[in-house]
Amino acid sequence: MRVDKLTLSNGMRVVTRHDPSTAMAAVNILHDVGARDESPELTGMAHLFEHLMFGGSANAPDFDAALEQAGGMSNAWTSNDFTNFYDILPAHNIETAFWLESDRMAVPGFTQVKLDNQKSVVIEEFKQTCLNKPYGDTMHKLRALAYKVHPYRWPTIGLTTDDIEKVSLDDVKSFFAKHYGPERTVLSVVGNVDSDTVFRLAEKWFGDIEARPGYVRDLPVEPLPEGPRQMTDKSDIPANMFHIVFPMGGYHDADYRGADLLTDILASGNSSRFYRNLLMKSGVFSSVDACILGSEDPGMLHVTATMTDNSAETLARGERLVKDELNRLVENGVTPDEVKRAVNRYASDNTFGEISYGVAAQNLAFAELHGELPGENLNAYRQLTADDVNRAARAIIDFEKSSTLIREAK
Repeated sequence: MRVDKLTLSNGMRVVTRHDPSTAMAAVNILHDVGARDESPELTGMAHLFEHLMFGGSANAPDFDAALEQAGGMSNAWTSNDFTNFYDILPAHNIETAFWLESDRMAVPGFTQVKLDNQKSVVIEEFKQTCLNKPYGDTMHKLRALAYKVHPYRWPTIGLTTDDIEKVSLDDVKSFFAKHYGPERTVLSVVGNVDSDTVFRLAEKWFGDIEARPGYVRDLPVEPLPEGPRQMTDKSDIPANMFHIVFPMGGYHDADYRGADLLTDILASGNSSRFYRNLLMKSGVFSSVDACILGSEDPGMLHVTATMTDNSAETLARGERLVKDELNRLVENGVTPDEVKRAVNRYASDNTFGEISYGVAAQNLAFAELHGELPGENLNAYRQLTADDVNRAARAIIDFEKSSTLIREAK
């Protein structure tokens, strides 16, 4: 389908795809700010901000109620790299979403009462998901082990509840002014709204928001480990498990997509190597998985396994089996058939995912932010060969550069 683009005078990029086959539309607002843009003394700010942005604005004190009256719904997410908001509603009511999104971007309703309420919500979320849940603090420990200088060393929710507790209203206003300008934002629309209407509404509702340039992202480069790192943690968990992570490039690295397919070949589906060679044959694993962090800056390839019992012997054998499997892959390589299956799975997931207007609008926004044409990323995956994946495997799977977190049950 045709994609149309417009850049407003304040720097906000607008991208849209008209789909006349539906009566619905999705409006997506992608902000180029995440946990990597936080101060080490105030971690969790981007995630807290996601909550605050639903607290209403100067002309729309109840964001959700106004959207629901127009037959719509909204949601959002925050990562270490980005913050994303999206609304799905009947196409003929789309101006409601433009009004609501522009108002909270121009004049958000930050008050001490709202800040205190949302700090309580986020602190409770932190306790539920990280402190009072088995394995909930794993990413805190693993990131701290793998990263020493880059802000990826803390998860999106923040390092501690103390960081969230000490956020002031001035901190909130400063963070907003620094990161939420239109020049750092992509607006995407997918659905039964023509491009002329989208551009007219974008100009009407967002065009007067002043640009706030000045922030230039200048993050420290994470040095490669000088040798293997390992940490053993004993805690109240149901089963022993371990995590091994390897440094790898970020989104624009030549081996990024190859690494993504590599983890699919290792761990996605019943034909994967981990399933066939480890889970089904060894009897020591209840689960084995692999993924990439999927980050803009240099990230990590993550392998994790959970044991069937809590004996030291099973844990040691499981770690040895995983390492042997990874070394065998590096030495012998993947096959063209494995790559073909992984590419087909990726393409299928991508195609079916775009049935959702929210996903389609989000993908459109990311393509624009990455400087790609729509569908360019999928085409790049389709062109990958076994040589590409094997090159990524040889470059990334190096146990001398790995970090291993072992979690043992008390």
